Formats: sequence, C-alpha cells, structure tokens
Amino acid sequence: MEEYIVSALKYRPLTFDSVVGQRTLTTTLKNAIQTGKLAHAYLFCGPRGVGKTTCARIFAKTINCLTPDANGDPCGTCESCKAFNEGRSMSIHELDAASNNSVDDIRELCKQVQIPPQIGKYKVFIIDEVHMLSASAFNAFLKTLEEPPSYVIFILATTEKHKILPTILSRCQVYDFARMTMQGIVDHLRYIAQKEGHRAEDEALHLIARKADGGMRDALSIYDQMVACCNGELTAQNVSEALGELSLDRYFEMVDHFLRKEVQPCLILLNDVISEGYEGGNFMNGLASHLRNLLVARDKTTLPLLEATEAIRTRYEEQAAKCNVKMLYRALRICNECDNAYRTSRNKRLSLEIALIECAQIDPDAPDGGLRPKKIAPFFSQPMVAERKQTPAAASQKEQNTAAPRPAAQQPAQQPAQAKPAAPRMKLSALGPSMRLATQTQDAPAQTAPAENIQNNGNATILTNEELIRLWFEFISELGKEDNALAMRMQQMHPIVTGPNSFSVEVPNLQVKTYLQQISSRLCQFLKRSLIAPTILMDIKVAEVAKVQRSTSKKEIYKRYTQENPVVQLLAEEFKLVIE
Repeated sequence: MEEYIVSALKYRPLTFDSVVGQRTLTTTLKNAIQTGKLAHAYLFCGPRGVGKTTCARIFAKTINCLTPDANGDPCGTCESCKAFNEGRSMSIHELDAASNNSVDDIRELCKQVQIPPQIGKYKVFIIDEVHMLSASAFNAFLKTLEEPPSYVIFILATTEKHKILPTILSRCQVYDFARMTMQGIVDHLRYIAQKEGHRAEDEALHLIARKADGGMRDALSIYDQMVACCNGELTAQNVSEALGELSLDRYFEMVDHFLRKEVQPCLILLNDVISEGYEGGNFMNGLASHLRNLLVARDKTTLPLLEATEAIRTRYEEQAAKCNVKMLYRALRICNECDNAYRTSRNKRLSLEIALIECAQIDPDAPDGGLRPKKIAPFFSQPMVAERKQTPAAASQKEQNTAAPRPAAQQPAQQPAQAKPAAPRMKLSALGPSMRLATQTQDAPAQTAPAENIQNNGNATILTNEELIRLWFEFISELGKEDNALAMRMQQMHPIVTGPNSFSVEVPNLQVKTYLQQISSRLCQFLKRSLIAPTILMDIKVAEVAKVQRSTSKKEIYKRYTQENPVVQLLAEEFKLVIE
C-alpha cells in the first residue's frame, strides 16, 4: 500500500512562484536574492497557515543553490538542494522556539553561528514561533542578531508580532504576510482536486474556504477530511453536513418569513434547527452574516465584497431586491445584540425567539431612531387567545349553567353589567423594583380599602393598594430618567390608600418630604390620568424617630436587681462581692 501524504505536505510550494496569495512578498524576496541585497535578519509575521515557514525554507534553499536557473529558482539537482530535500543539510537549521525557549538553547545556537557553512554560501537559521522565547533568551540573542558573521542569516517567524521586543524588531527586516483570500483558497483547492481526480463542487470548496478563515494549511486539512468523509465526491450538501454548517436555504427561508411578517414559521424553523443538533448561537451568527450579505448585495459597487459562487450570488441579489435597507439594518442590530447577550443568558432559546419575533415585526417606515417595533402586532389566532383569557371560575359557572339550567321562575333578575377594571401591568424600567418593597408587598396582609372605594364612576379605575403601587413604580420609571436620586428614594417608600381618592406615604425626614412635595402635583396629575379620577390627594408624613435607649452599665443593672430583690444585696454582703 502506497504511503499516504497529507495535502499540506504533498502540495507544499517549492518555489516562490508556487506560493499562493503572497505575490508581493515573494517578488520582493526574489528580487533581493537576484540583486544580492540580503539582510542579516528577517522577521516573517502573519496568521497561521499563510506560508511563513514555507517562504523561509524556499528563501534558504534558493540562496544556497549552487546552480540556480534563469528565473533565480533553485535547480533541485545540486548537492545543496539535494541535501535540503533529504533533510540532511548542515547549512540550514530550523529551531522551534516553543520548545527551545531557554537561555541555554539560545547560547547553544550562538555557538553554532561561529561554524561556517559546509555546502553553499550562507548558513541560515530559521526560528519558528520566536515570540515564545523568554525575556532572558531574547536579551542573550540581541548581540548575535545585531552583528552576526557575514555568512549567517536569521529568519524569524511568528504569529504574534506584538509579543516581540522592540529591540528585536529594530534589528530585522519585517515582512507581514496577509491572510489568504477566499477565492485564492478555492482556486488552489480546485487545482488539487483536479490533480487527485476528485469531483468537487464550487459551493463545497467555498464552504471549506470559509471554514478555513484565511489559512491555507487549515483549508488543506479540512479538504483531506472531507475527501475521506465524502469518498471523493464533494458536494455542497455533503460538505455542509460533514462540517456541521447550516444550509443557506434555512437563512433564505428565515428572511422570507421576516419579509412576510410571519412569526410562527420563524419559531418553528428555529425549533427545527435546534432539533437537528445545531447550536443556537451559531445559527444567530449565521443569520447575521446572511443579513450582512443581503445588505452588501443591494449595491453593485459592494457586490464584490460578497464571497460566494455565481449561483449563490444571484440568490442573494434576488432576495436583497425585496428587502428594505432600514429593515436589514435594524435586523442586523437586533441579531448583534442577541449575540452579545447570548453567552450570559440563562434562557438562551428565549433570547433567540425574542430576537426573531422582533425581526419579524420590524416596520421599515418607522423613524430611524427606533431599532425595535414600539408595538408588537398579535400573531396568534384570536380564538385561542379568547379561550386562554377565560378564567377557571367563569368556565366552571358555564359548565354548571349548561348542565342544570334553572327554571324560569327561579332565575334571578339580570343585573346591569359593570365594567371590569383592566388587570394591572408592570412596566419594566432601568431602575427595577426594589426587592425590599416587593417583599413587603408580598408578605404584608392585604389592606382592605374603605367601602366607598368599591363604587366606580364610569370608566375610572378603582384605587386599591395594588393599583397604587403599580402606578407608583410606573411613575418612578419615568422619573428615573430625570432625577435618579429621588427615584431611588421613592423605591423605598410604601404608599397606602386612605380613601376613595387619597393616599398617604411616609418619608424618613423633612428633606425628603421637601423633594417629594416639589413633584407632588406632577405625581397626582399622573395618577389622575391613569385612574381617570377627578382628583387625587396625597398626604406626606415624616416618620417618627425612635427614641434611642442608652446602654445600661453593670452597676446600674446590679442596683435595679437589689431594689427589686433585697436578697441579692444580702448575698453580696455575705460573700463580699464587688461590682466593677
């Protein structure tokens, strides 16, 4: 059986011209070799898998080639090239700084620098992951790096340039390697698929390139994995399932629901995605990327920013033409906020569902300032809502009336229907309700309002302690935007109904009473509007300061005991006790 070699090693470039995606850097290095203007130290920086170590090896092999060709590339047949290809060259040394980062390792390297090359003109030291060297190792390396022998060239490679000491950077020529473009990765994968005889769809190669995130080595590793998984038949569906990536059809379908303002299908689609084993956070990230692509596809000038095949690009253009720019922008903001809060959310699925409901309710004609709809339209069937609103008591009464109807003579006279007050609803605010006040409200016994409160005039809401507390906190939420200090104090107060249209509140001191009196008219007006009442009276009382009891000394306690019980005095005198 033939030995298997992974694609990252089998198709590793051997010349500068075969390096993918680094045309400017390879041209610069090639010209420097041809003109003989070589520096004594180079620093190759860039993300993983973009060709730093590969270019360093090609550079070392080229400058030591005894018979380079007309283009300046190594011949591959001389003794130096053969020794390099077979891994026995004594003129080219590679050091992994991640595992050799001590001062002793650098001192050993400095000793090898003093030995001239056996074959070739230069002795090249390639130090990979140089940022892993310790501070003391860097300091021990400075002098040798600044003034090496004429036959020594250092090539340092790192993925984290910011960790390199400035004294090292100033002694090197710095080359920044760029991240691979998606199209460059796709073209190289297509070339390898043709060489290996694999059938690969362009969309499947795009999925691999997107997963690699700009790294060619990662792309080749994923490609080998997909070939083994799909048995050489790389289709978009097979690669998508193997990579665990959600199909683009789901995102197109979700946006169609947004455009038709369909909430229920959005929730059902989310449930299907989660049921298939996909992470909800990844789905939200993918939806945000899809919305971004739609925004890019709306304009011909930004269309090149869309990295996709022609077929997918056409689908994006067709759906983007149906979308409003404001709708896309607001949906992007909602998805981004959901993604930020998703990691810390205790109910992650609920966060996703709320975001989808908001996206499906976006009104493109709303003012630019509102990123979310001010009013959520009803999206469940009305009969179901009516059935859920029916109370258990009403349902029981209905069953009794249906089961055993009364005779006409025994049926009571019909009473005039009274308007039932709306159930109170608490508005959320940035302040939030006080835990102390909430506990008091729950634990304290319900206070019965006076009998005259039961009478309700017209559409006015009955003033009860529960309704008063609800409106009290609603007013606090509005006041917190102007006077947060007073709003926080009002959270600690506990208003109590004292009459049909009056209530009282207790404050800790006169200063707080003065502040509360300044907004009393505004508070009463707010209550009158909310309760539809002709007048509201508020009584502000200052809490009585409890008398502070002075601590009692031991002598005072003894004196009180002897007065109450003379036997204590007799015992003290008998045993000659002294009270200190």
